[in-house]
Amino acid sequence: MNNRLVALVGNQKMGELVYLAKRDWITLRYDPEWVDSEGAFPLSLSMPILREEHGDTLVRPFLSGLLPDNSEVLDKWARKFQVSARNPFRLLYHVGEECAGGVQFVRPERAERWVNGKVPQGIQWITNEELEERIGELLKDHAAARRDGDRGQFSLAGAQPKMGLYREDRTGRWGVPEGETPTTHILKPNEGRYLDHDLNEHYCLTLARLLGMAAAESWIEKTGGIPVIIVKRFDRMPLEGKIIRIHQEDACQALHIPPLQKYERDGGPTAGDIFGLIRDYSSHPREDELRFLDALIYNWLIKGTDAHGKNFGFLLAAGAQARLAPLYDVASFLPYEKPHHERKTRMAMKIGGEYQWWKIAPRHWARAAKEWKMDQARVFARILDIAKKVPGAVATTRAALASDGVGLTEGIARIEDGILKTSATAAALFDQA
Repeated sequence: MNNRLVALVGNQKMGELVYLAKRDWITLRYDPEWVDSEGAFPLSLSMPILREEHGDTLVRPFLSGLLPDNSEVLDKWARKFQVSARNPFRLLYHVGEECAGGVQFVRPERAERWVNGKVPQGIQWITNEELEERIGELLKDHAAARRDGDRGQFSLAGAQPKMGLYREDRTGRWGVPEGETPTTHILKPNEGRYLDHDLNEHYCLTLARLLGMAAAESWIEKTGGIPVIIVKRFDRMPLEGKIIRIHQEDACQALHIPPLQKYERDGGPTAGDIFGLIRDYSSHPREDELRFLDALIYNWLIKGTDAHGKNFGFLLAAGAQARLAPLYDVASFLPYEKPHHERKTRMAMKIGGEYQWWKIAPRHWARAAKEWKMDQARVFARILDIAKKVPGAVATTRAALASDGVGLTEGIARIEDGILKTSATAAALFDQA
C-alpha cells in the first residue's frame, strides 16, 4: 500500500504526508513552492510553514480531527478498506479528497494529474427520490455517507450521521460532487434518539444570529418524512462562477489535541486556551475575543453542554490571516434536562473553575475574566447585554421559524421556556453585580 498522500489546495501542492509503517509515524513536509507562494497558509496553526517538516505528535491529531467521532463508522470504514480504524492516514487515503477546510488529501498518482491541470470535477445529480433513499440508508448505517458507486469522497468530523452534497442554488437540486468540486451543504437527518434534535440545532443557530453573532446558516426540510437540518458550509464560497474551498480547523487541531479529548475534563481545550489562540494568531484579535466571549455566554444561557474544543474553529488564509469561525454545531441541553436533575448539568468548559451549570455565578465569571485577561466590567456588561436581548430575539426566532413552516414543538418550547428563565436570572444577577 502506498505510504504517501499529497495535500493539495486547488491544483497546487501544499505538501506531502508520509506514513512510516514500521514506526507507525506520520510526517508532513511542506512543498518549497507552496511556502514561497503568495497564497501560502499552514495546514494547521500547530504546524507553521516556517518549519519544513512536522512529526506525528502534531500531524496525527490534525488528521484524526478530519474523521467522524464515531467508532462504529470508523470500524466499518476500516473493514471496508481493510485498514486499521486507529490509523487516520490509512483512512484518509480512501476518504480524504473532501474534508473540512480547504485542503484535499489525494493519492500521489491522482495528485500528479491534478497538478498538471487534469483535475477531475463534476457533479452526479440525484433525484429527490434518490435523496430520500440515501437519507434512509444513512440512518440505518452512519457509515453510508457515500455509496460504493459514487466517484466523490467525503469525511467530516462529528458523532451524528451526516452527508455532504452539492446544492445548485438556482434550482435547489442536489448532487454528489467529485475532485475539485466541493460539497456545499451538510445534511443531518433526525435520528429520533433526541427530541427535536434537528430543530434544536436550527433554532440555536437562528437565535444566535438574531442576537448578532456569526453562525452557520441552516434550514429544515422533510425528506421522505424525515426531518433533516441542512447547514450551509461556511468553508465554501463562490468565486468567479465556481465554489472554492476555504481552509479551517477546529481548536483541538490547532492545539494538536486528539479528538477523543475534545472535552476539557478529558484534557481538551479550555476557554483560556482558545483565547490564547485568538491572541496569538487572529488577524483581528480584539473582535474575535469578543465573539468568543459572546459564544461562551450564549452557550451558558442555552445550556449548550456540547460546546467543546471541536465545536469552535478558525478560518485560515494567505498572509497569516486567521479568524474565529462562525458558530456551528450549537445545541441546547434544555429539551433533555430531566425535572429536578438540573444540578447534574455540566458545561463542556469550566467557567471560573466550575463545570456545574447551576453553580456558575457572577463570582465565577469574575474569576474567569481574570483568567482570560479580560476586564471584568466588560465581561459583565456583555452578559447583561445578551441576556436582556434574549426575549426579543426569542420572539423573532419563533416568527422566523413559523414563516418557514416550522411550528412550536415540545423541544422548541422547552428551549424557549428555559432560555427565557436563564436569561432573566442572568439579567437580574448581573444588573446588581
